[in-house]
Amino acid sequence: MQKIIAINGESFCRNLTGIERLAIEVTKYLDKLVQPDQMELVVPRNARNLPELKNIKIIKLNTEATFFPKWTQINYQIYVIMHGRISFNFSNTCPFFKPGYEFIHDIFSYLHPEDFRGSRRDKLIQLYSNLMYKTIARRAKKIFTVSEYTKKTIMDAYGTKSDKIHVVYSGVSGYNEIKPDMGIFEKFPVLLEKEFYFTLGSLSTRKNFKWIVQHAKKYPDELFAVSGKPLPAVVPKELEDLKNLKNVIMLGYLSDEEVKAIYTKCKAFLLPTYFEGFGLPPLEALSCNAKVIVSNITSLPEIYGDCAYYIDPEKPETNLEELLKKKVASPERLLEKYTLENTAKRIYSVLFEKQNQG
Repeated sequence: MQKIIAINGESFCRNLTGIERLAIEVTKYLDKLVQPDQMELVVPRNARNLPELKNIKIIKLNTEATFFPKWTQINYQIYVIMHGRISFNFSNTCPFFKPGYEFIHDIFSYLHPEDFRGSRRDKLIQLYSNLMYKTIARRAKKIFTVSEYTKKTIMDAYGTKSDKIHVVYSGVSGYNEIKPDMGIFEKFPVLLEKEFYFTLGSLSTRKNFKWIVQHAKKYPDELFAVSGKPLPAVVPKELEDLKNLKNVIMLGYLSDEEVKAIYTKCKAFLLPTYFEGFGLPPLEALSCNAKVIVSNITSLPEIYGDCAYYIDPEKPETNLEELLKKKVASPERLLEKYTLENTAKRIYSVLFEKQNQG
């Protein structure tokens, strides 16, 4: 009989980003697929908005998840070891002494160490991230990742065998249920007065805001709306330049409802990033019938195929007006393929393949 798989529920007490959304939604879908006593959800006492699960038992430990390594490396790890569980983590981490089924969304800090040479905190984040990548790549039972691109980078960096890494992709689910908050245009009326390009993401170096700065200077008649929350580390120098450009509107952090409203009105969603393991926002934008312009490197061509417009992240002089005159394919098949329900099904088939075959 297979041991019970214990999901690390730290995502239920963190701010929602793409990884947290994936963890929460996939857990809900897995609950519909598994049998009782196959999986548990282990959460700290400060977890919030816990779902009602039928088959996955929720275990709440009497400790809080605050400083990010402590919960996984002490509280969750002790539970896994003491109760004979197999760990399952969604967020590039694992219990160091007992890795099990683990996600690696990307190995960014390994591939781009130059982006972590700022503060002492940056360097600690890089060291911990690299330790987790290496531990998962070499000692996990199975590895889940979100693109063939990321799979190849893991194999090249750590010599991990191909059959150990399973590409389950990411996706959007339930996005149609989000109602756009058009009140955002009362805060920024200029977005209704003039066509604009929209950029969304953490305000970090990898998002390549340098491209937008240089492009906006070259095309002063174009308008750019930028949304994102500055990170406590790895904040790009270009952020100050963006704030000083007259044709760039800094929107700050937006709710899901406000983001969806902007997707529905933008001329195109723009992602000039130089690194993505999957790249979720363009998929959200496509689901709102927006055009998407993305970088032509890393995972993005694999994920978006002929449904997106492509730019070179090193060439900000690209004429976007001319680019958008080209025809691209309908995103319908992408939206059917990349859902978190499908992600859960792919994960389930790996976790319980022996039982299914038996």
